[in-house]
Amino acid sequence: MLDGSGTVHPSTLTLRKPSSRDGADIWALVRACKPLDENSMYCNLVQCDHFADTCVVAVDSDKGVVGWVSGHMVPSEPGTLFVWQVAVSEKARGRGLGAKMLSHLVNRADLDVRRIKTTITKDNGASWALFRKFAARAGADLTDRPHFTEADHFDGQHATEHMVTITLRESPAASPRAAA
Repeated sequence: MLDGSGTVHPSTLTLRKPSSRDGADIWALVRACKPLDENSMYCNLVQCDHFADTCVVAVDSDKGVVGWVSGHMVPSEPGTLFVWQVAVSEKARGRGLGAKMLSHLVNRADLDVRRIKTTITKDNGASWALFRKFAARAGADLTDRPHFTEADHFDGQHATEHMVTITLRESPAASPRAAA
C-alpha cells in the first residue's frame, strides 16, 4: 500500500527467495541504488537461479521489487553467510527493510547461519549503520578488519573493503532478538 507521497508501507511487502524471473528487476534495483557495484544482468540472474537459498527479495504488491540481499555460504567456513549486496529502493527506505531482509535470510532453518560476513568501505555510513543495527538487535558481536586493500587488491582504484564479521550468540531461528 502507498501513502500520498508514494512511499511503500511494510504491510504490503513479501520477503521470499528469488526466482530467475526476478533477475531483471533486481538488476534494475541495484543500478538505481548508488553507490552499489553494478553487476551484469546475467550475474543477477545466476544469483536468483543458483543462489536463491542464500538470497532474499522484497516485493511490494504495488511497486514490484523494492529490496534485495544477495549472499552465499562460504565453502571453507561452515555456518558463515557472506552478504554480497543489500539494496533497498528509495521508496522503501526508512522502514528497516534492510534489517528485515537480513533477519529473514539468517532465520531460514535450512541455512544454519552462525556468522555473517560482508565487506564495507569506511565511508559507507548506510551499510555500517545497517549491520551495526542488525548485530545489536540480534545480541551479536561485530568486528571488522581491512580485507581487500586499495593498494594490494584494487590497484588504487577502489577504497579498502573492511571484512565485517557478525558472530551470532545463539541460533538465529531460536532468537526473537534477530527480528528487525
